[in-house]
Amino acid sequence: MPEPRLWQLTAGSAVLGLVLAAGAVAAAGPWDNGQRKAERAKAAVADRTGGTHHAAARSAEGLPPAPEPAPSAPGVLTPLGTSAPAAAAAGRPADLAATLVPLLGDPGLGPLRTASVVDVATGRQLYGQGAATPMTPASTVKIATAAAALTALGPDHRIATTVTATPDGRTVTLVGGGDPTLDRTGLRALATGTARALRDRGVTDVTLRYDTTRYTGPALHPIGPNDNLAPVSALMLDEGRLDRSTSGPAPRATDPAADAADAFAGLLRDTGVTVRRGPAAGRAPAGATVVAKTYSRPLSALVERMLTHSDNDLAEALARQTALAARKPASFAGAQQAVRDRLKTLGVPLAGARFADGSGLDRNDRVSAATLTAILTRAADPARPELRPVLTGLPVGGFSGTLRTRYGTDRTAAGAGTVRAKTGTLTGVNTLAGTVVTADGRLLAFAFLAGRTPSPYTAQPALDRLAAALAPRG
Repeated sequence: MPEPRLWQLTAGSAVLGLVLAAGAVAAAGPWDNGQRKAERAKAAVADRTGGTHHAAARSAEGLPPAPEPAPSAPGVLTPLGTSAPAAAAAGRPADLAATLVPLLGDPGLGPLRTASVVDVATGRQLYGQGAATPMTPASTVKIATAAAALTALGPDHRIATTVTATPDGRTVTLVGGGDPTLDRTGLRALATGTARALRDRGVTDVTLRYDTTRYTGPALHPIGPNDNLAPVSALMLDEGRLDRSTSGPAPRATDPAADAADAFAGLLRDTGVTVRRGPAAGRAPAGATVVAKTYSRPLSALVERMLTHSDNDLAEALARQTALAARKPASFAGAQQAVRDRLKTLGVPLAGARFADGSGLDRNDRVSAATLTAILTRAADPARPELRPVLTGLPVGGFSGTLRTRYGTDRTAAGAGTVRAKTGTLTGVNTLAGTVVTADGRLLAFAFLAGRTPSPYTAQPALDRLAAALAPRG
C-alpha cells in the first residue's frame, strides 16, 4: 500500500514459481521461469560480459601448483524406479572417470585443471580431480555471490531508490540504495512523485543533492577503469552505460552518481520544478522525509539476470547488499566477509576460499570446484527454495546468455539445451560450473576450473566437451 504522500513505482515482475525437487527437475529438463528453454525457438540474447575474454589487467601470479587427481567416490543409488543403462555417460563412477580423464588432459586447458562432479540427489561426489584446490574462478564466483545474497535477503527482496525533502521542501536529495538497474523510467517516476509532493507544499524551486553514502570504500575495482564494470556506486543509472546497451562491455561513466543526479535534475525541470544549481554530493539533511521511492525487480530476477548475462555491475551490487544485510560496511572488504559468512551457514566447504569481489574480475578470488558444486547442490535442495534462482539463472548451452554461441550453432551438438552452466573467462583462466541431467535421469552438478590456459578459443571448447560428456547422447 502506498505511503501517505509517497509516490511508489514497483518494477513489474512475476514472482518465480518454486522449482520442484531434484527428481522432478531431472524429468522436466532445462527451465526458466517455468518454461523449458530447450524447447524455445529463440531464447534471451545478450552480449557476453564476465564470460568474455577480458584483457589482462593484473599478472597471474599466485596460482596454485597443479593438483593431483583425487579418487572417484564409490557407486551411488540410481533414481527410484529406474536402472542406469550401461552406456550412460555417468552410469558408474569408474565409467565417468574413464570418460573425463582423457578430456581433462586436453592441452587447451593448460597445466592447472580441477574438477568436481556431484550427484545432486545424494550429494555424493562421482568424480574429483583436485576438487578441494582453490583456483581463480573468474565469473563462476557469481554462483557464490548469488547464493549468499539470496540467503541473506530472500528472493523477494527489492532494492529501493528514494528521494527525500526537508520540512520546508527547499532541499531535495536523491538517495542511492544500490540498484544498478535503475533506469530512466524509474527515475522519471521519482521526479514525478517528487514534483507532486513539492506542489502540495507550494514549492517550485529547490536545491538538489545526491547521497551515495550507503556504500563505502573504493568505488573503483582493482582492475581499474574497464568497459566490463562501472565504478561501484550506490547510485547509478543504467549501470553507468554510456550507450544503449543492456549487457556486455560498454563505455562507462567515470562518475555514475553525478550523471544520475544530473539526469534527475533534468526530469525535475521537465515537471516545472526549478533546480537552482547543479546537483551536489551530500547526505540527506537531518529531518528530511521520503517523498518518492522506486524499487528494483525482485532479487530472484536480479540473480537470474546476473548469472545469465554475467552482469558484473549487478554482481558487485548484490555482494554489497549481502554486506548491508549483515550490518557490515558495503565495500569490497565488507562484502568479502559477508559472502563468506553466508556460505558458511550453508555448510559449503570454504578451505582456501577468498571472495575479493562479487564479479570474479579480481584475480585474487579463490574458489574450489568442490565449493561450486556444493553451492549448486544446496540450490537444488527442496528444503532451500529461496536458492532456486541460482539454478534457473544459469545460461543454457546453445540457447541463452553466455552459452548462447557455444555447443554448436545448429543446437544439435551434445550438450546443447541440456547443459546449464556459468562461464568464467579471464586471460589465462577459463572455468565452467553448472548442472546437467544425465541419460538415466540424474541431476549432476559439475565444476571444471582451468588456469594458465593458452587461449580461450581452445579452453572453452575443451570445457564444453567435459560438460557435454555428462549429458544424454542425441
